[in-house]
Amino acid sequence: MTMVEAEAGKEAIRRALRSLRRRHLVEEGAHRPAIEALARPFAAQAVEWKEKAEKHELELQQCYKAQSRLSEQLVTEIEEGKASKALLKEKETLITTMQTELEQTREENTQLKQSLEEKTSALDLLIQEHQAVKAELEQALTKQKVAEDENRNLIDRWMLEKMKDAERLNEANAMYEEMVLKLKSAGVGGIQHNALQEADGIIRRSEAGYMDIMETPIPSTCRITIRAHDGGCGSIIFQHNTDKLISGGQDQTVKIWSAHTGALTSTLQGCLGSVNDLAVTNDNKFVIAACSSNKLFVWEVNGGRPRHTLTGHTKNVSSVDASWVKSCVLASSSNDHTIKMWDLQSGFCKSTIMSGSNANSLAFIDGDTLCSGHRDGHLRLWDIRSAKCTSQTFAHLDVSSVSVSRNRNFILTSGKDNVHNLFDPRTMEVCGKFKAMGNRVVSSWGRPCISPDENSIAAGANDGSVYIWSRLKKDGVPTILQGHSSSVVSSAWCGLGPLATADKHHIYIWT
Repeated sequence: MTMVEAEAGKEAIRRALRSLRRRHLVEEGAHRPAIEALARPFAAQAVEWKEKAEKHELELQQCYKAQSRLSEQLVTEIEEGKASKALLKEKETLITTMQTELEQTREENTQLKQSLEEKTSALDLLIQEHQAVKAELEQALTKQKVAEDENRNLIDRWMLEKMKDAERLNEANAMYEEMVLKLKSAGVGGIQHNALQEADGIIRRSEAGYMDIMETPIPSTCRITIRAHDGGCGSIIFQHNTDKLISGGQDQTVKIWSAHTGALTSTLQGCLGSVNDLAVTNDNKFVIAACSSNKLFVWEVNGGRPRHTLTGHTKNVSSVDASWVKSCVLASSSNDHTIKMWDLQSGFCKSTIMSGSNANSLAFIDGDTLCSGHRDGHLRLWDIRSAKCTSQTFAHLDVSSVSVSRNRNFILTSGKDNVHNLFDPRTMEVCGKFKAMGNRVVSSWGRPCISPDENSIAAGANDGSVYIWSRLKKDGVPTILQGHSSSVVSSAWCGLGPLATADKHHIYIWT
C-alpha cells in the first residue's frame, strides 16, 4: 500500500468523526425544545435529569474516546496489512525467481544427461577400439615371436658364417707364419712388415669395394703453413683422389686450397654462421657445410655457385657426410636429437631419424648404412632405408668424432676419455685402442683421421701436438709432430699422401 492510500484512509476516518459530532449536535438541537417543554412541567425533576444528562454526556465522551482508540487500532491494522501485502509480493517475487532457477536447473540437467549419453557412447567406442588394438597387439606379438624365431635362425646361420670366417682367418694366419718362417730362413730384413699386411688383408681384399692403395708414409715435416680463416678454422677435408684441401671457419666462408703449393684456388661465399663440419660428394662436384645457423649450405665446386640451402634442423648442425656410393645422398646430425637424410638433386629432406642422444659426428659406411657417435657414449649403426638402428655399442664416455677408413674396413672413434678406438663395422668389436700421455681430445670438435692405407691414425691434441699411431705396431708408441701454437681441432689425410692439420689460426701441411 502506498503513502497516498494511507493518507486517504486517515482523511476518511477524520471525516467520519466530524460527521458523528455534527450529527450529535443536530440531534441535540432537535431535542432541545422538547427537553425545555418537559423541563417546565417537570421542574422538580430538573436536577435529576441534569445529572442524567451529564452522565450521558460523560458516557458519550467515553464512546468518543473508545471510537478514537478503535480508529487508531484500525490505522495500525491497515499499516500491518500494507506490510503483509509487501511481504507477500516479495515472497511471490522469490517464488518466481526460484521457479526460473528450477527451469534452468532442469535445462542443465537435460544437457548433462545428453553429455553423459555422448560420453557413454564415446566410452563404448573407446572400449571397442581398445579391443581392436588389443587384438592387433596380440597379432603383433605373434609376428614378433615368429620374427624372434627367424632371428635366432639367422643368428645361427651368422655364427656358422663366423666360424667359416674364423677358419679362413686361421688359414691366413697359417700362411703368415709360413711366410715369416720362409723370410727368416731367407734372411731378408724389413719384409716382415709386408707379410703382416698381406695376412691382415687377405680376406678383406676379396670383398666388394676394396681399393688397392699404396702404403702411406708417416709424415715428419711441416712443408706448408696456411693462415686460412679469421676467427679460426672449424673443419678441413680433402677432395677425393686430389690434392685439393677444403676448409671452413668462423668467418662464414669455405675455401679451397692446393695442398701442393698452399695457394688459395677458390672461396665459396654465402654461408650463414660458423662452419662446424664439411663434406664432399663422391664425384667431387659439390661441397657441403654444416653450420651453427641450423642450416647446411651446398656449393658447386666448379664456379663456386650456391646450389642449395638445406633447412629443417632446429638447432646447431654438428656434422655432415656424403654417401660414398650415391652422389646425391647426404646425411647430417644436429643438437635437436635428429639425423636427417637429404636429396641433393631436389634439396629436400628425405627422412628424419630420431635419436635419444645428440649425435656429435656421423659417417657413411656404405650406400645404406650410416654410423654415428653420440653424447651418451654409444656408437650406433643405422639403416637409412628403414631409419632404424641396426647395431650399437658403448665406445666412450662421450663420443666426439667418428670417421670411416677409405676401404670401409674400420671405424675410428674418439671420445672425451682421450682414447681413440678402432672398430670392425662387421662385428662392432674393438680391434685397436690408441692413447698416449698428453694426448687430450679437443672438446667435442677434435676430428682425427685414418691414413689412406688404413695403417695409421692421426689425432690432434689440446697442447698443439699431432699424434700418429701405427695400427700394425704393438708397442703403441706414437709419432709426435710439433708446430701448432694452439689446440688442433681437425685433421685430414690426402689420398695422395700429405696430412693436413688445423688449429684456430693456421693449417699445416705435413709430408
